[in-house]
Amino acid sequence: MQNDLLAGNDLSAKRQPCEVYSRIVGYLRPVTQWNKGKKAEFYDRREYNKQLSETVS
Repeated sequence: MQNDLLAGNDLSAKRQPCEVYSRIVGYLRPVTQWNKGKKAEFYDRREYNKQLSETVS
C-alpha cells in the first residue's frame, strides 16, 4: 500500500463505505437508518475517558 502511495496510484477507487452501527433504544442499528434528530445526537456524543475522570477528581 505504501508503494501505491509513492507511485501516485489512486487508492480512493479501492475504498468502500463502512457501515457504522450504534445502540439506540436497546438494539443495534446502522446510523444511516436513523432519523435526522438521532443522527445529530450521535454526532454530538463524547466518548467517556475513565483515566481522565480519575485524574480530575
